Amino acid sequence: QVQLVESGGALVQPGGSLRLSCAASGSIFNIYVIMGWYRQAPGKPRELVTTITRRGTTNNADSVKGRFTISSDNAKNTMYLQMNNLKPEDTAVYYCNVQLITGQNYWGQGTQVTVSS
Repeated sequence: QVQLVESGGALVQPGGSLRLSCAASGSIFNIYVIMGWYRQAPGKPRELVTTITRRGTTNNADSVKGRFTISSDNAKNTMYLQMNNLKPEDTAVYYCNVQLITGQNYWGQGTQVTVSS
């Protein structure tokens, strides 16, 4: 059973930066169709932050364009989310997701990001 484990969430001041990591327990990044990051703020539904397909096509929420970047290191089975110029409205639990060519779909347990002064 593949597991995704996020890390890197923290309390940060507005304008600050964080890098989230999502480590997979198996070598799944060679067989993914799409991977990405989602977030859920209190009282709100989970929303897409950014995704990237196997072909390298990215899809970013308008609210994070120019500030957040998704990347991966397949050799380390790890996906990253670089977040710059953070705003209070970015406060949420962030989840990573990987969908495989086999049809399997995996979620991490989430990591809390709080942007506050």
